[in-house]
Order: sequence, then structure tokens, then C-alpha cells
Amino acid sequence: MEAIGRHLLLELKDCNRELLSDLGFLRNTLLSAAREAGATIMGDSFHVFEPYGGVSGVVIIAESHLSIHTWPEYGYAAVDIFTCGNALHPERAVDLLVNALEAKSTSTLELERGILDSEDEAP
Repeated sequence: MEAIGRHLLLELKDCNRELLSDLGFLRNTLLSAAREAGATIMGDSFHVFEPYGGVSGVVIIAESHLSIHTWPEYGYAAVDIFTCGNALHPERAVDLLVNALEAKSTSTLELERGILDSEDEAP
């Protein structure tokens, strides 16, 4: 059996709180992470939430997506990196994000998505 994609769930704690509310920085960082993984960027959308300045954003890639949700008041960011196929390197995006957000405590959970039996092959 082979999976269609990889889905990495990142818990980033004790991050630089100022960076977690900087929409421009977060957008540029997530776009850089997509490029670092080798993804084809199709578009993006980001929003700042008041009063704490948390940011939610997504980068749509031809191979799926990267998303981030931040809570500056807690120094926390939740990140999803979902890639399809075997050509990308999402772990490179993880390293970039951990370093850029200055996360002092991290955990990553990786899931295989779309695990298919041989009879499920595409036409």
C-alpha cells in the first residue's frame, strides 16, 4: 500500500511572540517554507485577528497546502503541511519554520494520507 500524501502537524511553543502577530513576516515565512519544500505555489490568504493579533494563513500549493494559526498571547503556533506525491521535502519546511519562529519547544506528528490498496489505483 502506498500513501497519496504526507501530512505534518507541528506544535510550536515558546515562539517569539512579536513574530506571531506579524502578518507580513508570517506570510513571507510560509511562502519561503513552501519553496524550501520544493512546492509549486498557487496562492495564499492571511488574516489578523484582534485583539491579540493572532494570524491565520494558508499557502495553496499544487501539491496541497501549508497553513498556520498563531496565538501570540501564548507564544504558540499550529502548523499543517500537507503534500501529495513523493517529490517534495516537507521536513525542510519544518526546519525553516521552527528556526524562523524561534520555537523553543516543538513536536511534529506525521500522518500518511490517502493510503490506497492496489485495486484503488487511478485510471
